[in-house]
Amino acid sequence: MSNLKYCQNPDCHTYTTQDRLKGQKGSKTYQTRRRSNLYYGRGNFCDRRCMEDWVAQYIEQALNHFGRITQAKHLTEETAWIKDYDYRSYRPGEVDVYYFVNKITKERRPLTEQQYNDNNYTLNER
Repeated sequence: MSNLKYCQNPDCHTYTTQDRLKGQKGSKTYQTRRRSNLYYGRGNFCDRRCMEDWVAQYIEQALNHFGRITQAKHLTEETAWIKDYDYRSYRPGEVDVYYFVNKITKERRPLTEQQYNDNNYTLNER
């Protein structure tokens, strides 16, 4: 079974590059790129141009469908905690290699490596 994916830009086939030109002599056509790995737009587009063209064409429709932000969001001291690590202190026996830091107050709280790697472990009270 093939794991090849098509670029999701509906205009991908209109770009005249040699790798898009397919078919027998006399009946060649430009085709949408098909790859095992697409590296742009979370693996949906073959190159940056295709991704940006898709965004330009569909951004309004996507925002209307998923909902627009209509008021400012606020980061408070209670919800400003994020996980971080100090890559420079990564030595056995070092303390505070992993920690929570409050992006507003700059307060740090130590974490274990296990807590840092646990995606469900949080201090936020959202």
